[in-house]
Amino acid sequence: MKKLYKKLTNDQKNRGIIFSSTLSKETIEQEEDTMHEISTDKNSQAQKETRERLLNDSFFNNSPYNYNIIRK
Repeated sequence: MKKLYKKLTNDQKNRGIIFSSTLSKETIEQEEDTMHEISTDKNSQAQKETRERLLNDSFFNNSPYNYNIIRK
């Protein structure tokens, strides 16, 4: 699985999202993909723990997903 780093979308910025992770078969997010987002309203320790879990995509190495699209 390859990590792709991209900027947050304008919609995400407007909603107060500071980080997102999407597992996808393609290099851009697809409608059927599940996106996990972290917003500014969580405390910093919870944000850090969630971000670390989302960045550790090794569990999905043998899955049908090819990319972990990270936006920050």
